[in-house]
Amino acid sequence: MAGTPVGEAKALYEARRYAEAEVEARAVARSRPRDDEYAAVALNIAALATGAQGRHAEALATYDEALPAFSRIFGADHWLTLKLRSDRAQQMTSLGQYTECEAECAAVAEAAGRGTGPEMAFLAAAARNGLVFALNAQGRHQEAEALAREALAAHRVRDRASVVLRLGLARSLNGQARHEEALTEAQGAEKLYRALPDDQRHPDTGAVELAFANALLGLRRAPDARRKAAAAHDACLASFGPDHSRTVEARTLLERIDGTRP
Repeated sequence: MAGTPVGEAKALYEARRYAEAEVEARAVARSRPRDDEYAAVALNIAALATGAQGRHAEALATYDEALPAFSRIFGADHWLTLKLRSDRAQQMTSLGQYTECEAECAAVAEAAGRGTGPEMAFLAAAARNGLVFALNAQGRHQEAEALAREALAAHRVRDRASVVLRLGLARSLNGQARHEEALTEAQGAEKLYRALPDDQRHPDTGAVELAFANALLGLRRAPDARRKAAAAHDACLASFGPDHSRTVEARTLLERIDGTRP
């Protein structure tokens, strides 16, 4: 995208200057014809940047605006369109729309599973991760565990998708009070996470620490759990701001830990 109308917005987003990236991307989208390819991509960048600031409802609305254009320009089954749908579903989870996220991630995973190439393989794993998250959020932890294990068996690449699937598995185990197993999965996710390039680690800032904190709390190691939860909260606050769903989750966990300590 360098040298294109969306080059600056993309560079700002990758530099984690989310507010500036959003402003630039929305300006590009407004300045171009509605069915222009770069207008559609600009909306996608704007949605990503808005979500990264914790304004999940606005991000979802921007994805809703971008999706018809992506479908017309790239095709409904193109990996870029499917990725936008997967990213859009993540905003649904942040808004508590878990059944809607479940349905959308299942559809994206099925469509990506019919495709070929590394992009489709990664996308299928990412969509299954969204499905695991939605199942966990509905308290369907055994289903989430089974799906996470199945997805990990199918996705052997040691990449970001493997990290988030391991974290989803840890969440499902914590939900079943199998905290020792959850701690083991968190440790495995951390090892994979640390091996990733920095730009691939950033979207999951704080997620590994949250998995640790929940497992440690379940094992009645409250001081250790609090240290991990505080680290997650501080990292998410610095990266995404106070309104991001992960920042809120970390803050809620800290309050829960402090409420259970003597």
